[in-house]
Amino acid sequence: MHPADEILVERSQNGDLEAFEMLVRRYENKVYTVAYRFLGNHADASDLAQEAFLRLYQALPRFRGESSFMTWLYRITANACRDELRRRQRNSTVSLDGENGLEHIQNYSLFSGYIPSPEDTVEKKELNGLVQMCLNSISGEHRLILVMREIQGMTYDEISAVMNCSLGTVKSRLSRARRAFREKFNGLKELMELTSRQEKYGGI
Repeated sequence: MHPADEILVERSQNGDLEAFEMLVRRYENKVYTVAYRFLGNHADASDLAQEAFLRLYQALPRFRGESSFMTWLYRITANACRDELRRRQRNSTVSLDGENGLEHIQNYSLFSGYIPSPEDTVEKKELNGLVQMCLNSISGEHRLILVMREIQGMTYDEISAVMNCSLGTVKSRLSRARRAFREKFNGLKELMELTSRQEKYGGI
């Protein structure tokens, strides 16, 4: 039986590095997925995940259990994403080779009927690339809330705690984010379909 987060946090606060390493191993994939979907680049996502865990380690003495550890870690990760976005001044890199791809997506209704069959890996990769391009083209706040809800499958309450805002604000922001994403997605999908037809029929 694995120790609960609270036990590992308490041990980490008392200087137990092994306990902290267990926390890192438990959440590193989740943190990396948020970072990757936010930044669109594997190397940058790895760097940001390391930065998030460094911030976590530095902030551990201040954790008092007022929220769940997972919520607190997501808040640290979200702030690291925002800081990186400000540093880049909206200069994002697009990646099409996502390792953390469709298996993480919770809500296919975003994709307006463009749903590949489970066995069609080619369509999956195309959809994964479209998702990342669309995420990179919307605002940082829209991107962050979509990653938390649609890719990580977080509840409204969890997102509310991470973003430190009301449930009503979460729902309205998510609605705007979904609308922005769908507009980008449908436009890119039409462009890719047109390009595919032109290639098939020799530019006609």
